[in-house]
Amino acid sequence: MTLPEWGQTFAFMYSIEDPRGNQPYSGGAAQILGVDDEYLCRTFPDVSQFWAAPDSLSLGHWRRNPGRFSDLSPGYLPPDRFDETLSEGYQATATWHQGKLHEPNGNSAQWQYAIEPVYGWASSGSTQQSTAGWLSSLQIFEPGWQILMAHGWATGWIEWNKRRYEFVNAPAYSEKNWGGAFPQKWFWLNCNCFEGEPDLALTAGGGREVCCGGWNQSQ
Repeated sequence: MTLPEWGQTFAFMYSIEDPRGNQPYSGGAAQILGVDDEYLCRTFPDVSQFWAAPDSLSLGHWRRNPGRFSDLSPGYLPPDRFDETLSEGYQATATWHQGKLHEPNGNSAQWQYAIEPVYGWASSGSTQQSTAGWLSSLQIFEPGWQILMAHGWATGWIEWNKRRYEFVNAPAYSEKNWGGAFPQKWFWLNCNCFEGEPDLALTAGGGREVCCGGWNQSQ
């Protein structure tokens, strides 16, 4: 999401790896690229505290307050309940993002904002389509890449190292990647904040696959 008033951009990245658990690299993470390209990252090793909806964009990962709410199953929580239940974590849907992270060095971030989607990946007024074509669903073309929202508006607040940024209708974008492989090299850019062009979004990406030839996407 871009905050034109401050000339800053925030990028929130949520991930889960080996979600079955009991693997050397099992676990999740939340990463934020924030003000002046500052970086914050927290890992969530307990995969049992990750949740996701099977048929919609809705996911989250938790770290509970010690000794409290031990019988609560992971899932979406009302915003107020999220704050009182969790010491750290995030929850994200197509229309709501919320979370809080605290690094041992004292860096921290909290955020709550609503999303109003404008465009997915298709012609204006059309239903969502596969960004990389239907062949991208096959494992030989990993990783999968889908632009979920080419353009939308975000309203809410972000608190970055105790400085609060409040915004209304900030340009927002979202995508997802998945699979068991990742390119050796990856190039990606997005912009949907152009002066004098409020209805314009640009995304481009490409990469070189680990093996079996090349893979690239652009739009």
